[in-house]
Amino acid sequence: MDEVWAQRALLPSGWAKDVLVSLDPTGRISSVQTGAIPRGSQVHTLLPAPVNVHSHAFQRAMAGLTEHRGPSATDSFWTWRQLMFRFLDRLTPQHVGAIAALVQMEMLEAGYATNVEFHYLHHQPGGAPYDHIAETAERICAAAARTGIGLTLLPVHYQYGGCDGRPLGPGQVRFGNDLEGFVRLREASAVGLAALPPDSVLGAAPHSLRAVGATDLGAYADHFPDGPLHMHLAEQRAEVAEVQALWGARPVEWALDHMALDTRWCLIHCTQMTPDETKQLARTGTAAGLCPITESNLGDGIFDGVRWLNAAGAIAIGSDSNIRIALAEELRTLDHSQRLRDGTRAALATEDKSTGRRLYGAILSGGARAAGRNSGRLEPGQWADMLALDGDHHTLAGRAGDQILDSWIFAGDDRLVRDVWSAGRHMVKEGRHLHRDTIQRAYVKTINDLRGAL
Repeated sequence: MDEVWAQRALLPSGWAKDVLVSLDPTGRISSVQTGAIPRGSQVHTLLPAPVNVHSHAFQRAMAGLTEHRGPSATDSFWTWRQLMFRFLDRLTPQHVGAIAALVQMEMLEAGYATNVEFHYLHHQPGGAPYDHIAETAERICAAAARTGIGLTLLPVHYQYGGCDGRPLGPGQVRFGNDLEGFVRLREASAVGLAALPPDSVLGAAPHSLRAVGATDLGAYADHFPDGPLHMHLAEQRAEVAEVQALWGARPVEWALDHMALDTRWCLIHCTQMTPDETKQLARTGTAAGLCPITESNLGDGIFDGVRWLNAAGAIAIGSDSNIRIALAEELRTLDHSQRLRDGTRAALATEDKSTGRRLYGAILSGGARAAGRNSGRLEPGQWADMLALDGDHHTLAGRAGDQILDSWIFAGDDRLVRDVWSAGRHMVKEGRHLHRDTIQRAYVKTINDLRGAL
């Protein structure tokens, strides 16, 4: 039995001292004791480790390649997307696996215990399926086997090029499946996932209102009765205009009226909502999957976090395009966007919880639910998803209680993350992943192979 002792730890009941967490052979927490004598692995500050709720792993290899203006007067998400389509046409399954391993390694080193992979790069360039239809999904699974991260795999259903049902364009054909083909692909993806440890989860993801037909979307929970369901929603103004013009309602309005939204759902971005839509969607129990660094980079807009959280809405955090994989920075960017918009401070704090404590607690619970994962709390029965902060770091000097979280998120960065466990797998020690060197070498080789793709 593995044991981790912490000088202080964040338990469901609050901060506690001299905490001993015992793990069973499956990777679950078997007991938590306070006032314990030090033994086992010894750390300074122990926290539950959150889920990274939204990732397109292959886009990590594009980081730094799209920060120039195209020939048009304005650059936008849509021009960025065209560059992305050109890039992905060069990717082989081997490239996909090497990039995914680096992304998962960086997630673990940042403090995430789980990768929820929104995986839509299914087919060969030109759109023909691989001989094994789930070839690229299995590369994602193989990467998780190497990195030790928890994996919730979301094969993505992407059928149309827009709300009018037009065919997929040249850059999208690698994604495409009708509903019947997507069901087969998802079933084949389960085979690769079955080779991973038992904390792995299979879900499904209709890409967006633009990419899946209205009839299928309305019955999606019936088509896939098990596992989490994720979908992009209300990310861009042009998307809002297209849905409104062709389906007669704004995206959130349409989803509320036609989809059985509940706690199984995680809706990604939601940066283009009215105040009333925000409150109504929060009341459904669905989680908002927020990716503040990517949303900033792509000019998506600002999520209405103040109104959403005050309506008891659930949130989770993700790295999306993976231009930067930085847990503390995601939370800081989310909070600072609220302050800049409203001209206030500590916009997401409450009378009894600091900003860092409220945000961190929210992404723990919302992320676990959105991943279909029994995690987010240091208590018996939960997967042992844990991270340890470096209590000797000057940023945490003299800090106690919620000040630890606030100092890490607002004054520090992910270099404070010293150790990370995913379902009991101790994959990050002293700030480095156990297999960093080999994973990094394979990634660099892939980047050299792809040189000149953009």
